[in-house]
Amino acid sequence: MNPSPYGIVSYAAYLPRHRLQPEELGTALGIKAGRGARIAASFDEDSTTMGVEAAHRALPGHGAPDALYFATTSPAYLDKTNAAALHAALGLPHDAFAADLAGSARSGIAALRAAWRGGGLAVLSDVRTGRPGSADERDGGDGAAAFLFGDAGSAVAEILAHTSATAEFLDRWRVPENRAGEQWEERFGLERYLPLIEDVGQRALKAAGAGQADHVVLVSPNSAVRKRATKVFSARLSAGGSPIGHAGTADAGLALADALDRAGADETILLLSAADGCDAVLLRTTDRLPAARQPEPVAQQLAGGRDVPYATYLTWRGWLDREPPRRPEPERPAGPPSARGRGWKFAFTGSRCQRCAFVHLPPARVCKECAAVDAMTPVALAGARGTVATYTVDRLAYSPSPPLIDAVVDFDGGGRCTLEIADGAADQLAVGTRVEPVFRRLHTAQGVHNYFWKVRTTKEASVDGSTA
Repeated sequence: MNPSPYGIVSYAAYLPRHRLQPEELGTALGIKAGRGARIAASFDEDSTTMGVEAAHRALPGHGAPDALYFATTSPAYLDKTNAAALHAALGLPHDAFAADLAGSARSGIAALRAAWRGGGLAVLSDVRTGRPGSADERDGGDGAAAFLFGDAGSAVAEILAHTSATAEFLDRWRVPENRAGEQWEERFGLERYLPLIEDVGQRALKAAGAGQADHVVLVSPNSAVRKRATKVFSARLSAGGSPIGHAGTADAGLALADALDRAGADETILLLSAADGCDAVLLRTTDRLPAARQPEPVAQQLAGGRDVPYATYLTWRGWLDREPPRRPEPERPAGPPSARGRGWKFAFTGSRCQRCAFVHLPPARVCKECAAVDAMTPVALAGARGTVATYTVDRLAYSPSPPLIDAVVDFDGGGRCTLEIADGAADQLAVGTRVEPVFRRLHTAQGVHNYFWKVRTTKEASVDGSTA
């Protein structure tokens, strides 16, 4: 194996705020729903928006990557590059390469491998959709993870070895026109996966000259593999799998992010991903890791959240066809204005007057404060925070999850804009609440997704001292 000059210099995970409690699911369907809340993406989230969230968390303090590799089994579009929307939302230069790796859980490992070999950003994101009462619904989870690869001398973790084995057999599959996947009897998959896992794991350890890994992480779409295969390799410190259940392509990324949250300096992590074969990635952390972990660990994100009723969850996933609001549905976004307003629509970039420093949202040519013409500089507010100046709760406007809450937000450093509140309940909002921008899907009309920015409450204290 040829060594790569790149290592992981930054990483971040994103878990949606909504939680489907097992008691809620079990009571509704009359089944045993297992343990632990299911992580559920909101109605305005998809693999693209969650990927943007994870990437935004991983990039601060680092330069723009030359390449972006986006892996998902739940692409928002076919016949269109979803990574292009991430590219735009992240404000990457136009000469940065962006491509999708889609269709199977193994695409996540492919994105990591591509970014490791050539440098760049690997984003792994998925919304897992299963039939009501299915294992995918009960044991799945939604989320995203991003890994920025750069100079190995600045890495928090370096890859020591990567080994693979590919096998063709029927374990899990989904035809393109179906929302939910199918699975063969789990014991058949287990019998095929176990020798592959042992083979690639041993080869990875041998290639790196390591006898035993400090941490072993194993992920697989097959639940029997997840339960039993961790016994194949002993770990010196910890062994486990995905922290949220099966998350498609995001599975390996979320498991690796969780391991990096817990690992110490100069420790090895053996990541095993069994999907249509098996891949083993052996990493060694560096002394930079303890000071460069992601700001909000996976375990901390898991501990938070807001419960969602099962009927609401089914509506979001399209399994429950409910009466829509009696208001005109939104029109399809048009291509030309979306392209002209790319910086505003996707990257949330306004303009600042060079003469009086007034910030315009959206960007403008003529200053509203001093009337200067064409004296503007771009100002990106995707990473800014702000304060709610006033808000309104609209129970009549069209929304897949009413009521619709709009807020007038004053951003730190200048700029005022009216934006929709995401993930928020009306009784938890107040004047003075602190908020931050999030990339979401406003609506979908005639097969076109209208992406833009909303704001959600932060964990900071509001002006009256209460927690937002």
